[in-house]
Amino acid sequence: MHKVVVTPEFASYPRDWNFSPGLDTGDLVFFSGITGTRADLSISADPEMQFREAFRILQDNFLHADLTAQNVVDLTTYHVGLKQHLSAFMKVKDEFIAEPYPAWTAIGVSELITEGALVEIRAIAKRI
Repeated sequence: MHKVVVTPEFASYPRDWNFSPGLDTGDLVFFSGITGTRADLSISADPEMQFREAFRILQDNFLHADLTAQNVVDLTTYHVGLKQHLSAFMKVKDEFIAEPYPAWTAIGVSELITEGALVEIRAIAKRI
């Protein structure tokens, strides 16, 4: 049986967008793409602040699923302006993700669903 993982801050997302922010399958938990978009739909224009907010939201999802960043086995990030913002992104990523590092794929894209969003983070975590 799969269990939906959703923080109170984004409780309307499954209903409004018809998807699960996180899906707990028991051993693995799959987290849908998370941007730095806040619950009130605002987003920082500052790339570093936006990346930090995206990881904060992801971290809240981990905690809601009784996980930590240490449980992450796969990280996929989608970037608008990948090369332009990569060093700022890596600085923030390293504040949240520590050794042993998960597998990571970074993909440059032309746009994301929220106007002004520069990154979307998708993660897969494994229960230890």
